[in-house]
Amino acid sequence: MQTGSTVALIVAAGQGTRSGSATPKQFVPVAGRSMVAHAHAALSAHPGIDRVVVVIGAGQADALRAAIGEVEHVIGGATRRESVAAGLAAIGDAARVLIHDAARPFVPADTIDRLLAALDHAPGAVPVLPVADTLAHGGTALGDVVPRAALVRVQTPQAFAVPAIREAHNAWDASAEATDDAQMLRAIGLEVAMVEGDPMLDKITYPADFALAEARALPALVSRSATGYDVHRLETGEELWLGGVLIPHDRGLSGHSDADVALHAITDALLGTIGAGDIGTHFPPSDPQWRGAESGQFLAHAAELVRAEGGIIDFVDLTLICEAPKIGPHRAAMRSRIADILGIGERQVSIKATTSERLGFTGRQEGIAAQAIATIRVPA
Repeated sequence: MQTGSTVALIVAAGQGTRSGSATPKQFVPVAGRSMVAHAHAALSAHPGIDRVVVVIGAGQADALRAAIGEVEHVIGGATRRESVAAGLAAIGDAARVLIHDAARPFVPADTIDRLLAALDHAPGAVPVLPVADTLAHGGTALGDVVPRAALVRVQTPQAFAVPAIREAHNAWDASAEATDDAQMLRAIGLEVAMVEGDPMLDKITYPADFALAEARALPALVSRSATGYDVHRLETGEELWLGGVLIPHDRGLSGHSDADVALHAITDALLGTIGAGDIGTHFPPSDPQWRGAESGQFLAHAAELVRAEGGIIDFVDLTLICEAPKIGPHRAAMRSRIADILGIGERQVSIKATTSERLGFTGRQEGIAAQAIATIRVPA
């Protein structure tokens, strides 16, 4: 019978250079949320785990907060081994630890069950899968085949008795690197048990892995699109905010919030995709707390509601209707800001501008109008 607490360490301090993304891969969205958020949610939800600690790199605290919120974390080191050591130092007198790579976002509960059960009989346990492919030595030409009958693929999380894995780390030659913690335990002569792994735990490393992981993880999805439309009056003495960007102009848009018609239109479009009313439903203009509010928080709220429904934001298309100012010089900054708020790539945001040929209120430069369409996927 196990006693003492069980802690999960999520190692998320890397830069993920092989993933092809400018963003460290642990913070890249897969199936609607970042990889580290998926892993944290799965480990936190397991009844056998008492505490989850994320090990991040220096300067990544804001990215972690944006991905998950305020969660317990520590700063890791320059290598994976150093990051794990920092995590082990932070968990106090815990009895057991599961060490997991954030690049494996989907953690089946039954795999955790098997790992914890194995610790009743061994100081360490790892999930493994058989090798199905033919293995051979490489080089300029195909070399000899390597017998695969006794080979396995080793995954994470890896489970350990805390005193044992700390001893293994303390004994390890600091001039050498370890690809995982199980080999460090074996190096001091301790047993590592094997339990059945899961294809869902396959590591995401290269660009093609993201699409494969998403296909595995997602339920049957359906596509939905909805539109949004907003208008605000131009007035002297007001700032002009469009698409989350402050634009120099002789007049600005007037409204209860910062009157950013672009973000308001996109917000309504996203709310429409999940049948969640409109912006006034969630942020009524009669409520004084929203006076002068930055509209990015409205858009972020709508995006979070979409994700809470299991939705994935695929694309947002915005059209601004005005005679002035010129939108072109600010389009790139607006795309970047909108993508950042929504947690999507800039290529998933389109911004266009047109005039009304001097007809109507926009033609008379009395105001600016915006219309948007958002396309998402949600579980069927």
